[in-house]
Amino acid sequence: MKRGRKTNEANSSSSEETTEKESKRHKVIDERAVAVQSPDWANLLQDIILQVFQYLPLLDRAHASQVCRSWNQVFHMPDLWRCFEFELNQPATSYLRATHPELIKQIIKRHSNHLQYVSFKVDSSKESAEAACDILSQLVNCSLKTLGLISTARPSFMDLPKTLLFHLNLFFFFFSLSHFISALTVVFVNSKSLSSLKIDDTPVDDPSLKVLVANNSDTLKLLKMSSCPHVSPAGILCVADQCHGLRELALNYHLLSDELLLALSSEKHVRLEHLRIDVVSENPGQTQFHTIQKSSWDAFIKHSPKVNLVMYFFLYEEEFDPFFRYEIPVTHLYFGRSVSKDVLGRVGMTCPRLVELVVCANGLRPLDEELIRIAERCKYLSAVGLGECEVSCSAFVEFVKMCGGRLSQLSIMEEVLIPDQKYSLEQIHWEVSKHLGRVWFPDMMPTW
Repeated sequence: MKRGRKTNEANSSSSEETTEKESKRHKVIDERAVAVQSPDWANLLQDIILQVFQYLPLLDRAHASQVCRSWNQVFHMPDLWRCFEFELNQPATSYLRATHPELIKQIIKRHSNHLQYVSFKVDSSKESAEAACDILSQLVNCSLKTLGLISTARPSFMDLPKTLLFHLNLFFFFFSLSHFISALTVVFVNSKSLSSLKIDDTPVDDPSLKVLVANNSDTLKLLKMSSCPHVSPAGILCVADQCHGLRELALNYHLLSDELLLALSSEKHVRLEHLRIDVVSENPGQTQFHTIQKSSWDAFIKHSPKVNLVMYFFLYEEEFDPFFRYEIPVTHLYFGRSVSKDVLGRVGMTCPRLVELVVCANGLRPLDEELIRIAERCKYLSAVGLGECEVSCSAFVEFVKMCGGRLSQLSIMEEVLIPDQKYSLEQIHWEVSKHLGRVWFPDMMPTW
């Protein structure tokens, strides 16, 4: 009996131990499952947190920095502040979010020496313009590589004295010309490695460009500067003469000259990769456009045979006379206003390097002959867009047939295509798709 009792006690004890071990094992499994389901965000690798922070708006980034010590450390890492966009908007003039003034002070105080890629997004108010100038003038200890000045709104010029008017990128204005120039000069002097500068519609002038060249001639590779009324052709020529590493240039047509093209064609200068020219007229009949000599274009294209020459035309029909009278090496051509049949016919005769053609409007006369001529002469054409134009279905099919599969982009509004005896709108889809080697449909106008 005693032996049986002992055996029972031993079995009971063994069972309790087994139960206790199973309980501990399940507890460990449960703890591991909880750990998997609820990761410790504070212990994420800082490189991962840094990548996430770079996509956050500044205010959200500041809030996230208060989560824990590790996230706060990432918030102050120099790598996070190499690229920054200042958003300067007033509630009364803009619905866009603005960078809080206190945050701007902290950025300038703690991270100005880390900034390398900076852009300003500013509304039309004088207060925002003044704030932009103040920030620019404080960027003393940083070595900028990229500077962009962007506007989000157009001011009312009628309400402002002319002495107060000057604007930054798409009509952004400053309250004092000298304030802007001095602030920009501070950046040019202190940024010894500026490689990219994008400023449009600004009061930048020839002397400030000389300061830019004097301090950044060895590093400047990209300059986008159009609609700057205080810059002369001589000023932009100074940049081309001294900045031999310049690879991308964007400017208004009034700054383009034979001397500039020859300077860009010199043996000292690297081959230009991208040249954009905006040909703009605000007052019909009052703007005189000069002519660039064919020899200058020839020298330019001989030096940079692979350059992309992009031209945007915003002219009235009577202002096209100086253009497309002889062969020019344009590759991308955009007509933002109505363009005549005669001009498009000249395009087919004078633009053998054309890769892309966009015509926003033409009129009520079909462009059949002009498109066929462009297909015959422009052997590199691969992208076409037609807006308010008219083309017969037969001519359009013939155009696509001549260009063949090289037309990688073909954007044609359905209203452009005029049915004829040979093709209806239903038939043209199949015929064009056959010659392109892929399914194609004309673009439809939204009905809402």
